[in-house]
Amino acid sequence: MQSGPYRFTRNPMYVGVALQLLAWCGYLGNPVSLLALAAFVAYITRYQILPEERALAQRFGEPYLQYLHSVRRWL
Repeated sequence: MQSGPYRFTRNPMYVGVALQLLAWCGYLGNPVSLLALAAFVAYITRYQILPEERALAQRFGEPYLQYLHSVRRWL
């Protein structure tokens, strides 16, 4: 499945949320608020994306592993 947003990122929903957080940081005008964005990316990667990738690799095997190598996790 390498069509639509999945051609650019394996996690378009999380990228969308991160972009919303980035916009909110811009609205606040406080550079320290970018720490929330960094915390979100770190947390989602560690506790959501990595476990999902392991489960999908076990379920779909080689085709999914090829997808992992051809499309970036974030952007």
